[in-house]
Amino acid sequence: MKSYYVNKNAQSNGDHEVHDDSCSFLPDSSNREYLGEFSACGPAVQKANDRGYKKANGCYYCSNPCHTS
Repeated sequence: MKSYYVNKNAQSNGDHEVHDDSCSFLPDSSNREYLGEFSACGPAVQKANDRGYKKANGCYYCSNPCHTS
């Protein structure tokens, strides 16, 4: 299980990236929201969507299977 976070700040394309806690691109604590512990990135991205981050997307580096844009 890994802890996942969503970046509160959208990228230029509107995506809010989801990162695991070991990612070198994990945003500062003031710019991220804890999503919970999951065995894969898919449920974490879904949780971010459920919390209103409608364009949630996995980080290319730490959550690549969920990276769509």
